[in-house]
Amino acid sequence: MTILDVEFVNGFIRMCNDGWLQGWHERNGGNLSYRLKPEEVENVKSFFHEPGEWKAIGTSVPALSGEYFMVTGSGKYFRNVILDPEDTTCIIELDEQGENYRILWGLRNGGRPTSELPSHLMNHEVKKLASNDTHRVIYHAHTTNVIALTFVLPLQDEVFTRELWEMATECPVVFPSGVGVVGWMVPGGRDIAVATSDLMKKYDVAIWAHHGMFVSGENFDLTFGLMHTVEKSAEILVKTLSMSPNKLQTITPQNFRDLAKDFNVTLPERFLYEKGE
Repeated sequence: MTILDVEFVNGFIRMCNDGWLQGWHERNGGNLSYRLKPEEVENVKSFFHEPGEWKAIGTSVPALSGEYFMVTGSGKYFRNVILDPEDTTCIIELDEQGENYRILWGLRNGGRPTSELPSHLMNHEVKKLASNDTHRVIYHAHTTNVIALTFVLPLQDEVFTRELWEMATECPVVFPSGVGVVGWMVPGGRDIAVATSDLMKKYDVAIWAHHGMFVSGENFDLTFGLMHTVEKSAEILVKTLSMSPNKLQTITPQNFRDLAKDFNVTLPERFLYEKGE
């Protein structure tokens, strides 16, 4: 048995490859992180090498102190993860203050975790607390159609949520809390991490203007499915807008309320305004 036979490692690799096949990860674009369960840490401890030196995260995440994460590497290509996971990904441990990390496995040819590590960890902390410890995956991808929409729609949570909900009936069921939008910011630093984590207190999806999407979920399937659903909805909207700026018919606010009742979800009323109000 090798570490590549472990279930969560296989799931991580598959998700990276699925994202590459969708066309969301040109060059070294995008990143993925997974918070290990205690039993999963025990399952892979025998594969850890001598720990690397402690390095500063660039932010403080005390609620994640002592936790372990599998993370894609900075400058690594998603298309290569399935070919050589030990070169392109790593498992890291956080210290007891939640301020430093060290590499325990992976990046065997050198390197460091994703440059978006502060954003990932700050959002892992937020979602761990907000979800009662159920959310474990944070995923960032350069989703083409969502990026395109950030050039033509107002960068407002209400507008993006409502437009995306209207494109497919399943959307309000898959992301009933809606989506948040972050205006353009320099990626990789603490500022964008703070802005995103503020949104993640309310949403599972944050759209980064002119950059892509940042999503959170309980496991690989739910998280990838969330990203996939939002991006497909964005694709339908892009096609709709390219045919006509005006829709002849759509899903109405009352339709949404009826849907919410039948599917037992809560849809915030602030997204159910009448167009033109």
